[in-house]
Amino acid sequence: MLVVDDILFSPYRGLLWLFKEIHNAALEEVEGEATRIRNELTNLYMMLETGELDEAEFDRREGPLLDRLDEIEADEEEEDDDEFDDDEFDDDEFDDDEFDDDEEDAEQLDEEEVSIAR
Repeated sequence: MLVVDDILFSPYRGLLWLFKEIHNAALEEVEGEATRIRNELTNLYMMLETGELDEAEFDRREGPLLDRLDEIEADEEEEDDDEFDDDEFDDDEFDDDEFDDDEEDAEQLDEEEVSIAR
């Protein structure tokens, strides 16, 4: 029976593998976009310094790159904020009474030490 299942589901497993590969390639492309933009900005600055580009052409090409880089960094910050959200933790999970008991025990020990020292 397992052989029949493997034969029947093999096309679906192949499609699933293909979709996973496409997804991974898309993620790598998005993650690499910021690096490509930084490299292109570096090249623009070098071309400006060597005189290959004039100020007007440099400004025209730099603006969209900086805008896109700002968008990417803002998206990354939003993702980082979503990963750790203060609302995830419920204050009711932590019982402050445990800590209060420890403080009371410490005060009692201090009082006993004082009375022993007298």
